Amino acid sequence: MRPIARAVCIAALAAPGFASAQTASDIQQLRDEINSLRTQYEARIKALETKLDAAQQAQAAPPPAAAPAPVAVAAPPTPVAAGAPSSANGFNPAIALILSGLYTRASRDPSTYRIAGFTVPSSVDIGPGTRGFSLAESELALSANIDPWFSGSANISIHPDNSVEVEEAFVQTTSLGNGLTVKAGRFKSSIGYLNSQHSHVWDFVDAPLASQAMLGGQFADDGLQVAWLAPTDTFIELRGEIGRGLSFPGTNSSRNGAGAAALALHTGGDVGDSSSWRAGASVLDAKGDAGTPDTRVWIADGVWKWAPNGNATITNFKLQGEYLRSVRDDEPTQSGWYAQAIYQFMRGWRVGVRTERLDNGGLEAWTPRKNSVMLDWGPSEFSRIRLQFAQDRARPGPVDNQISLQYQMSLGAHGAHSF
Repeated sequence: MRPIARAVCIAALAAPGFASAQTASDIQQLRDEINSLRTQYEARIKALETKLDAAQQAQAAPPPAAAPAPVAVAAPPTPVAAGAPSSANGFNPAIALILSGLYTRASRDPSTYRIAGFTVPSSVDIGPGTRGFSLAESELALSANIDPWFSGSANISIHPDNSVEVEEAFVQTTSLGNGLTVKAGRFKSSIGYLNSQHSHVWDFVDAPLASQAMLGGQFADDGLQVAWLAPTDTFIELRGEIGRGLSFPGTNSSRNGAGAAALALHTGGDVGDSSSWRAGASVLDAKGDAGTPDTRVWIADGVWKWAPNGNATITNFKLQGEYLRSVRDDEPTQSGWYAQAIYQFMRGWRVGVRTERLDNGGLEAWTPRKNSVMLDWGPSEFSRIRLQFAQDRARPGPVDNQISLQYQMSLGAHGAHSF
């Protein structure tokens, strides 16, 4: 199995953000994208060289005899060398569309869903969603290298209620060197393990209860991120962020300074030819406003992956978990954790289990908890159908038995997923 640090460096050349190709098809896709970018740049350089030769020849030619000034007319467009892309087509972005649909059956009314002892704004979607058939979140993704120094990426989410949200939109440096990368715009924070991943790569239909209760599902922000990848065989990465505090537990208040700051440290490596691991520690500080206290969320995360001789095509196993601890001014400390295991027992077929539990700090005499099992089939890297059953005890009363049937389809180019 190749060292993780080497895989990170390869992925960074082809797509924004930290990525690590996990299958042969991912590697081939990265190669195709690199070849496509190389072809575009070579064609554009050829066109510029042709223009330069023409300009030099014109400069060397003797000046023409004086003549009366002609009447001003519109200049014809500058011809482009044969085979060279026009400026409108030279930097076409990679485009992907993620389609997702869901059928949900719940034994308790989802409209009354809550997590006992945790205060989550009404604007934040938690719980199983609506009963019956629904169009889940669809996502339009665009990404491209802008020039030798910057790349750009945008993810537009289309929600079932027909609302549209800019999930991510950022520019990122590509050539700073010394392991440094700077990102600016709107992006999912790198705290923890699951937070920075898009929902279509999750192993379960929904986010863990701890993420829903303390991060509103996922924490995203408008701001600046600086990442440093250590030049070592062991993967070591440090990321620091400052931002507006756009989403919960931030308050999206109007202020001159930063409304949130985050720091994440992750390390990992290989164990023999068949196993690899990653672990990390993160902290998020979110400022409150009038009537809302400041919040600090600590996160510890870890993941271990196994595939025989590094080949995950037929059989592989993943063990993943996170612990979150939320501290708010003048309020009890709250915490929660989840652990999950995913096993691919044959090509395209996986089974998974997840257990989770929260401590609400004694604010309500109930312990929120949940257990889930899932079975999914992915005939290719672009499609997946998942069946999930969960026993949800997030609120007092009888258990909420939830059955979910989900499809997820990816159209177009899509970058490799993170480790």
